[in-house]
Amino acid sequence: MMEKKNSLLIVDDESANLKVLTYILGEDYTIFTSTNGKNAVEKVKEFRPDLILLDILMPDMDGYQTLEEIKKCEELRKTPVIFITGLDSDEDEEKGLSLDAVDYITKPFSPAIVKLRVRNQIQIVNQIETIERLSMIDQLTNIPNRRSFDERLKMEWKQAVRENTPISLLIMDLDNFKNINDIYGHLQGDMVLQAIAEIFIHSFNRPGDFAARWGGEEFVVLMPNTCIKGALEVAERIRQEVENTLFPSLDKSELKITISIGVNSIIPALESSVDAFISSADKALYAAKQTGRNKVVPAS
Repeated sequence: MMEKKNSLLIVDDESANLKVLTYILGEDYTIFTSTNGKNAVEKVKEFRPDLILLDILMPDMDGYQTLEEIKKCEELRKTPVIFITGLDSDEDEEKGLSLDAVDYITKPFSPAIVKLRVRNQIQIVNQIETIERLSMIDQLTNIPNRRSFDERLKMEWKQAVRENTPISLLIMDLDNFKNINDIYGHLQGDMVLQAIAEIFIHSFNRPGDFAARWGGEEFVVLMPNTCIKGALEVAERIRQEVENTLFPSLDKSELKITISIGVNSIIPALESSVDAFISSADKALYAAKQTGRNKVVPAS
């Protein structure tokens, strides 16, 4: 499969400069272009480029003002910007750097310098992306971790409020998991957790459903646009599959595991509380544990 190219937005009011930079960089990157600051802000929001090359001297809205507008959007603040400029005074460079520009490319363009400075920034972008991606994955089960879940919940909650749609949450805990660690050892416990994560992945029919390791032997599943009936059906399917699975053990025998699940569903409003939403699912899980385990309990 062909590797996805990093993307650049080049902003310059002179078409000749756009053509030259596109020629220099087009082979290595996906290029978007804009000829004015207002349009550039719109294109940054639409295409989310990895790097912006931004001319300073433009009519109506110059590069400094354009960068200030981009920085107003929280989701775009980290997008690195290289200023394109014919200006060479210390004051101009200081102003650009004070606005968090990462570098300068001066006119007339030197293809080698342009490529080098863009490549350096793209390498930094890719390294940061790799670090952030790894920090969002649970290293044992290779599914998203709690930090990743928190970010996803924040995004899905906002959308549910905006579109007046339901959102459901499953909080799950393996029953008597401490006994597995005590009797068979933590390596065996790790094998069980990995197998459980595989069950979650295969239990979903929709790409929007999101499973994560909550911590220890607890897992969560977030289901956007799903009412309580649908969430309970998925939870019961997971419960049955865990109960019916024979988990391999280090001594070549097979283990039986069960799981308890608390379920909550809501159509959130602006005043609704995310913490209360999670707490209700957690209380339902506690009720499942207290009333015999190996069951699905909806929030009351």
